[in-house]
Amino acid sequence: MDILEVLKNLNITYEIQEHVPVYTVDDIKKISWKLKGIGGKNLFLKDARGKFFLYILPQDKRADLKILANKINSKRLSFANEVELKTYLGLIPGSVTPLGVINDKESIVTLVLDKELKKKFLLVHPNRNTATIAIRYEDLIKFINYCGNKYMEI
Repeated sequence: MDILEVLKNLNITYEIQEHVPVYTVDDIKKISWKLKGIGGKNLFLKDARGKFFLYILPQDKRADLKILANKINSKRLSFANEVELKTYLGLIPGSVTPLGVINDKESIVTLVLDKELKKKFLLVHPNRNTATIAIRYEDLIKFINYCGNKYMEI
């Protein structure tokens, strides 16, 4: 399913910038941006009970998984593996994005959105790491609701 078509069908406006493949926040910082917005870290996590979470936070903010686990009423968060990433979000490392929930047909993954992202334009991959789109936070919530996934703002 073409993610840009889905955004269009949901009347979600966005700007897009094509670029060389990027795999890390450091790679992203090397690009000359024409897009305005806040870049994010997207961490695909699982807990001791086998629940999956996609934690989205500002790119320059440090993630503390112990504090996060407490905030989301979970225990012992760790990074999910590549097989789980492909299985649940249809993504590969380096292309992790909240838009990947379009591939989560059973709505297994809960998104955890850092409150600092609220009311901002977010820079996210359109399910590939060779482009970035700028999308309003409110439109991301609209997209998440369309996909049927749960989310929480912390």
